[in-house]
Amino acid sequence: MSDMITPELVRLGVEPPGDKLATIGMMADVIASTGRAKKDGLEAAMLDRESKFATGMPGGIAIPHCRSESVNEASLGFLRLATPVDFGAKDGPADIVIGIAAPDESGSAHMKLLAQLSRALVRPGFVDSLRAAGTAEEVAELVMGVVSPPAQKPAGGDAASASGASASAGGATAEEAAAGGETGSAEAATTGADSDKPVLLAITSCPTGIAHTYMAAESLENAAKDKGIELITETQGSGGIEPFKAADIARAGAIIIAADVGISGRDRFAGMPLIESGVKRPMTGDEAGKMIDEAVAAVKDPNAKRVAGTGGGSAASSEDESGVGWGKRIQQALMTGVSYMIPFVAAGGLMMALGFLLGGYDVSFVASDVVSNYSITNLPDQISYVQNDAQMLTERSGMLLYLGAVCSYLGSVGMGFLVAALSGYIAFGLAGRPGIAPGFIGGAVAVFVDAGFLGGLVTGIFAGLIALWFTKLKPPRWLAGLMPVVIIPLITSLVVGALMLILLGRPLASLMSGLQNGLTGMADSGLGVLLGILLGLMMCFDMGGPFNKAAYLFATAGLSAGVLGSNETPFEIMAAVMAAGMVPPLAMALSTTVRRNLYTAAERENGTTAWLLGAAFISEGAIPFAAADPLRVIPSMMAGGAVTGAITMALHVGSQAPHGGLFVFFAIQNLFGFVLAVVAGTLVAAAIVTLLKSRAKAKQDKEAVAA
Repeated sequence: MSDMITPELVRLGVEPPGDKLATIGMMADVIASTGRAKKDGLEAAMLDRESKFATGMPGGIAIPHCRSESVNEASLGFLRLATPVDFGAKDGPADIVIGIAAPDESGSAHMKLLAQLSRALVRPGFVDSLRAAGTAEEVAELVMGVVSPPAQKPAGGDAASASGASASAGGATAEEAAAGGETGSAEAATTGADSDKPVLLAITSCPTGIAHTYMAAESLENAAKDKGIELITETQGSGGIEPFKAADIARAGAIIIAADVGISGRDRFAGMPLIESGVKRPMTGDEAGKMIDEAVAAVKDPNAKRVAGTGGGSAASSEDESGVGWGKRIQQALMTGVSYMIPFVAAGGLMMALGFLLGGYDVSFVASDVVSNYSITNLPDQISYVQNDAQMLTERSGMLLYLGAVCSYLGSVGMGFLVAALSGYIAFGLAGRPGIAPGFIGGAVAVFVDAGFLGGLVTGIFAGLIALWFTKLKPPRWLAGLMPVVIIPLITSLVVGALMLILLGRPLASLMSGLQNGLTGMADSGLGVLLGILLGLMMCFDMGGPFNKAAYLFATAGLSAGVLGSNETPFEIMAAVMAAGMVPPLAMALSTTVRRNLYTAAERENGTTAWLLGAAFISEGAIPFAAADPLRVIPSMMAGGAVTGAITMALHVGSQAPHGGLFVFFAIQNLFGFVLAVVAGTLVAAAIVTLLKSRAKAKQDKEAVAA
């Protein structure tokens, strides 16, 4: 493994070319100039990372970083700026910028080296030495001395602290702590909740798992060491996770979680006092020390917040600290339910489409009979069935009919899980694992009473809120482990099931029936084009948000009722929704290709990816563009979506598949009309957004010349 930093990757006393975005561009130039990465791809990845989470750190440091396929070799770039640049740190701008570029498939060895550097940046002495260095060679030697030290230092030194789960020993050494954990002696137990200096646990994690994860851990370890507290850390970063030993968890008095993403294995700490924050808090001022003090105080506080054991990293685990309102949290839970439901819909719908392809348009009428009474060694002849009071014979027979019936039956089984999965994972989004069982049971009851996906939405929300309320209770620690797996699911299932069967089921069934009949009736009564426009506008308004998902749910909920040759309206509605949803990413991909000068390097990179996302019906591929320029992008996409929806309904295009875009061409009736509608909508949306952006750029250029 070659050195991650060499003198060629170091620039001292340079004047920044502008703000932090321009400085990141300079960093990408420095790294790319050595042949270790492709400049455009690296810059785009670093800018994308920066847009999600500012990389400025306390002490005048910035660490823009990324993992990207444009990086050929793990590298560290170093800029010491003559004029500091604001990277978002609360204590002021940064004069030292260290760029971390990791390959997309970085091995654990590279990640551990980067973790060691991240930990070193928290130590004032190391940063001071970087500011005092007189040559590029000296800087490279200092950094490599931390990243790849020539010899392992004794326990407690820098090398020891680089472990993903190290102990900052206050009252005991790491060896003594391990021995105490293995023997389970009374002496070891006194270091937990009954001691003035209890054992503490800490978990840190950030979105990329490269830098902040390890810097936060180092800050907490240093603070604990200063206070004589034994702290055991678990870093859930890109270098992998070295989990706590069971003995360490058993003797710990409290846990600190500093994370900006969901952590795994949260149920291990059910009932344990909890101090929780974002990953940046321990790295700000003396906040790490305050967090240690808060954890020590929480050990003896019977009213302290405790880990509820709500499953691995669910959103419900940190709602008190997130500051997110109830409306937003319920919306997020609904999106969670939809995202988990889509695989059921996709698998079930595609199998049903294959059934029609193999067994003929009427296979769904006889699928159950064929699967039950025939086999691969006893193939069926043409089978009779009744439709509209008429006796009919199946279109096909033999092996094709049998295989088609198997696919159709499996597809109908998969589609039968749709509402239960929606309800179960909405509840999961609110309450974590304890909400799954009551959510699924409530969804099954919604199907039983014909309340459809509206019933699933209601049962999911009720199950999630009730289960979440139970997780707020503070039972004795011996009972806490039973709450999420036995008590909460049992009581919540009883309450939600009774509500649906006794009170809410019939009204919701009536509402669902009226809604579906009304919208479907628009297509049957000659207003199909208007319905297509409405669905197209909804699909392109928020591109993956609530309106988009509402239109998608309406289409998929009725898909199982479609029958080729007799009731094709559900297939037409599905085609309109899928075609319109393909327009935004395809339109932005086309615009970024035709007028590249209107977009940043990061947007051009996203535009390249959007071709594939659009073809596969992943509307979210256009979200980065809409977020950056909503007033121009969203109306343009809605116009294109309306055109596409109208054309598909006018040409009676149908889709038996609920997802897949062009990749499920075999499940689309009137494929030419489908492609025509998508192309027309894409051209309209791309033309409008390009025109609007061109005018905006011309205005900016004119103002710049005038200035």
